[in-house]
Parts: sequence; structure tokens; C-alpha cells
Amino acid sequence: GDNAPAEELRLTAMPDWPSPATTTRQVDTLSEQLRAEQETNLVLTEAIADLQLALEDKGWRSLSQGVADEFTPDGRRRIAGICRMMAVSHPLIKRDLQLRIGYIWGQGVETTARLDEDNPDEQQLADVNALIDDFEADNEASLTGSQACEELERALGTDGNVYLAAFTAPLTGRVQVRSTPADEIVDVITNPEDRDEPWFYVREYVVDVLEPGTLPGSTRARRQTKKTVHPALGYRPATRIKSLNGWEVRWDAPILHVAVNRLDGWKYGVPDAYAAVAWAQMYRDFLVDWAGLTKSLSKIAWKATGDTRTRAAKAAAAAQAQAAVQPRPSREGEAGGTAAVGPGLNFEAVSKSGATIDSDSGKPLAAMVAAGLGVPVTLLLADPGTTGARAVAETLDKPTILEMGMRRLLWQSAWSRILDHVVTAAVEAPRGRLAGTTVIDDWGRKHTTLAGGVEPVLDFTWPPLADLDPLKLVDAIVSADGTGRVPAVTVARLLLQALGVKDVDEVLAPYLDDEGQLIDQATTAGDAAVQRFRRGEDPAATVDPADA
Repeated sequence: GDNAPAEELRLTAMPDWPSPATTTRQVDTLSEQLRAEQETNLVLTEAIADLQLALEDKGWRSLSQGVADEFTPDGRRRIAGICRMMAVSHPLIKRDLQLRIGYIWGQGVETTARLDEDNPDEQQLADVNALIDDFEADNEASLTGSQACEELERALGTDGNVYLAAFTAPLTGRVQVRSTPADEIVDVITNPEDRDEPWFYVREYVVDVLEPGTLPGSTRARRQTKKTVHPALGYRPATRIKSLNGWEVRWDAPILHVAVNRLDGWKYGVPDAYAAVAWAQMYRDFLVDWAGLTKSLSKIAWKATGDTRTRAAKAAAAAQAQAAVQPRPSREGEAGGTAAVGPGLNFEAVSKSGATIDSDSGKPLAAMVAAGLGVPVTLLLADPGTTGARAVAETLDKPTILEMGMRRLLWQSAWSRILDHVVTAAVEAPRGRLAGTTVIDDWGRKHTTLAGGVEPVLDFTWPPLADLDPLKLVDAIVSADGTGRVPAVTVARLLLQALGVKDVDEVLAPYLDDEGQLIDQATTAGDAAVQRFRRGEDPAATVDPADA
């Protein structure tokens, strides 16, 4: 009221201020909201950046995801199925693979063993070479024969993987190599500490089981799926397990895996034809379209025009009717028929200018097929091309030779590992053909050596890939012989190989002495006695003329 003191009036006029504790709580709440908004802004900014990156990399991500899906077990089977179908149905893929086979295996390979020491035991060396010869003869249908080599190389072209199981007899050490279909290998178990060292291959296959039928004396066949585990060839642990995940481990049948086009870290290879099948299909579609266009142009040969559409249609119908009833011209008489039209009408041939497409326009597609399998397009199409194509083909032949040489080395490595296993089995088997021992090196690995601690060394003689002139090659060998630095037996071997002689070792055998040196055919008995005297031997010793 009007009678209230001045101090009381002043206090009632002032607003209600919050206490210090309330103010502190409000500040904390506002600070928390501000931090939440800042974090939300950061999250939105990162989301926008990720969205932009996804839009930029959509194509690449889709491509990489497609490749990852494509090489699943089902994807590998699908790819192999497509490549196999194209290998037997598409002329370019079939010829491409056949050219590769011809480059690699067309002239065969010669395999011999030698003992890497100064004074080798000749009988021991003969036993090793006899073992290798018997193995090659025993496995001609599955590994060493011409047809087997062709089939295995084609399998690399269509499947990208070849699995060779070396079935080994535990008593005699006899080794029989059989290929396992790539579709049956469902998993590769590697060293947990080293992904590049395979330990086991899991094989799943279907067998026919014969069992007694319901009626007395009857038998029925039942298909059954089995799983077995095969060790990798060369994996020889100190302790051999009998089963893995309940599956039998076949230690008597180790598997050698030959893979091509495999990327780093991958367990399986990629078919050679995989990079070419799409382009081969495109080239086929181009030729089909070209043939269809040519056929369609041949059907529309004449054009009838007139002052009105009705009269033009009647003239065309009359021309067709006349052509249908007009007798065919004789081969020795008229060159063709005639068409009679009324006034105001015109009947002329359709111009094909600019309507045709040259079939050679599709050659770049064929070149992509050739590039996918590493052969010159001139050889793929069996077409020498235009002027200068010979020089181009010779230039392209150099990379082709190098690529096919690498594939030869791949098979040489595979054969070396298999033959090492053959020698090892012949030594370790109780009734094996070779005598020797098994030692463990500093790395804990087992090695089999022959008696005396020697190891055989394999030599592979491949015919040259390039078509060299024999005269120039012989001149080069003669020039090298003139230096006096090349052993005579090496010169003889090179000359026989240059002349295309097969089984060089068999041809040279009668002309070699006990030390493997070439016997000079011009050497007289006196010269031979002098040489024996210089070697500290009896110069009067009787020498067989065949050995002189």
C-alpha cells in the first residue's frame, strides 16, 4: 500500500533471480546440447562424404563384388562349364587352345636323369633312368603320352586347375598318376602359418555302391557321396593322421595341384579361356549380324515407284506375278527376266551403296580373343592379312614364344616333383627298385637319397619353340667347337638336336666311353695306347673295338 516502507517497495519491484546452483545446472545442460549438435554435424558431414565416395566408386565396387561372387565354388564351376562349352563349340576358342597345345607339347620333351658327382655309379644311374622310363610307359595314358599332355593342357585352358593324384603302392613303390576332376576338389587346407603351403585337399565325389537286393541273389546299385582327404605332394609330416574331420586321409595318393593365372593369396587358378570367351561371343554375334544383313539386302533387290501409291502397288504385284509364271532363263540363253510397267511407273534395282559392312571390321574383336590366350591374331584366324603382315607376325612371335616357354617350365616343374616322388617311393618301399636312405635336413624336411648319399638330377630337353634355320644353327655350333672350349660330347649332342634327331642319348650311347666322353672315331690303336699310358693305365690292355 501507500504506507509501505521504501525498502520493501524496492525489493518487491525486483525480479526473482535463480540461485547459483540452478544457474550451474542450466549451463551444463546447454553445454551438453551444444556438444550433441556438434557431434551430429560431424556425423552428417562424414555421411555425406561417404555417400559421395560411394557414388564415385559404385562401378568399381560392383565390379570387385562381382569378381568375389564369381569365384565361389559355384562360380568356379559355372566358369569352367562355360569355358568347356566354348572350347568344343566355338571355333576361335577351340583353335586358340589347340595353338597353345601345339606350341607347348607339339614336339614332346625328353627326360633323363644324371648323378651330380664326379665319378657316378653307372649301374645306379642306369637303374634310375630305367625306373623313369618304366614310369613314363606305365602312365602314358594319364600323364606322359601325347594325348594325355594335350588333355591336361586343355584342362588348364578350361578349368585353370589340374589335380594329379599319385597313387603309390606301399609294398613295391609303383606310382600311377591319375587326374582328378577339378569339380571334385571342394577345399584346400593350408599351413595355418603359411597360406602358400598346401597340406591337404578335400575331395568329394560320387561312387556306385553295389549291395544285395531285396530278392535272393539280386544286386542293386546305389549312388553314394564320399569325402576323402589327400595330402599335398611333398607334405611329409613326422606324424601322419588317419582322419581329418572324420574323413579318411589317403597318404598313399598325394595330390599335385597345377594352377594357372592365380592371383596372390588365391587357392585356385583361373582358366586361360576366361579372358577370351566374352570377346569370342561378341565376334560370333558380329558375324551373325553381318550374315543377316547381307541376307536381308539380298531379299530387297528392286524398287517400284509411281505417280500414286495404288498404281505403284499394282505394278509391284504385277511384277511379282509375272516373275512367278515366267519360265527360268536358260544358262546358255537369256541373262535374266523382264518387268513391264505402265506409264508413270519406274522399276529399278535398289542401290546397296553404304548399306554393306565389311566383315573385316570385326577383326579387332578377334584380336581381343587372341590377346586373351596369348597367340597372334594372324595364326588364330589363319589369315596372313595384308602387306607387311609377315613382319608383324614375326614381331608378335617373340612374346608368344616367351609365354609358351613359361608354360613349359610350369609343366617341367610339375614333372620334376612327380618324378622325385617316384624315386622316393622306389627307395622307401620294402620291395622298391632303388637302394637309398631318407635323411632330415636342418629345416626338418625329409629327403631321400640314393646309396652313397647322392641325389639324381633331372634334365629336360625341349625342342626349340622358334623355327630356326638348321644351317645357321649348325654353323653356330661349328664355330663354338672351333674355340676348343666346348666338350666334344656336348657338340655332338647339339648337332644331333639341331638336325632334329630323336632319342639323342640312345644314338650317342655306342660312341661314349666309360666316363661318358665321346670317342674319337679317327683314333688309332696306337693313339689309344698312348692315352691309356698317360692316364696311368696298361697301354697293352685289350680294348673292344666297339669301345675304342
